[in-house]
Amino acid sequence: MNPLADEWSIQHRAEACAVTGRPFAPGENFYTLLFREGAGFRRQDLSEEAWQQRNENLQPFSFWRARFEPPPAAPPEPLPKENAEELFRRLVAAADRANANACYVLAAMLERKRILKQIQTENGDHGRVLIYEHAKTGDVFVVPDPQLRLDELGGVQAEVMGLMTNAE
Repeated sequence: MNPLADEWSIQHRAEACAVTGRPFAPGENFYTLLFREGAGFRRQDLSEEAWQQRNENLQPFSFWRARFEPPPAAPPEPLPKENAEELFRRLVAAADRANANACYVLAAMLERKRILKQIQTENGDHGRVLIYEHAKTGDVFVVPDPQLRLDELGGVQAEVMGLMTNAE
């Protein structure tokens, strides 16, 4: 049996030294050591100080030196699902033409998140309307298509964010 053919579960890089417990600073050098344990490997990340003071009789399977860079912060979701859905429901219920752009953008966001699904498009006397169905509840929503241009989306996004801030 070829051990290289197996998939090994090796831990992700630690945020702190395995010996001292001190968190790594951005840009700090650290050492990663891999030790064989049974059929797999155990990872240990050490600070420079811990590396210098280690027991050299314990030889790792492999080791390397790297520079610690903290993982980038996850970008915040523009609108939480529940808040976007609540705002969408409130705006659709109000049937206010002034919020037609916001309704349209929120519907597109909720469709992308698979909360809503577009089931039909109708062309009527007052323009094109999109008919959406809520994936879980089956609720149906009629959203006028404001025929937005790409250069208008930034303003509508700001409008939606303003509505969300006011709703909280």
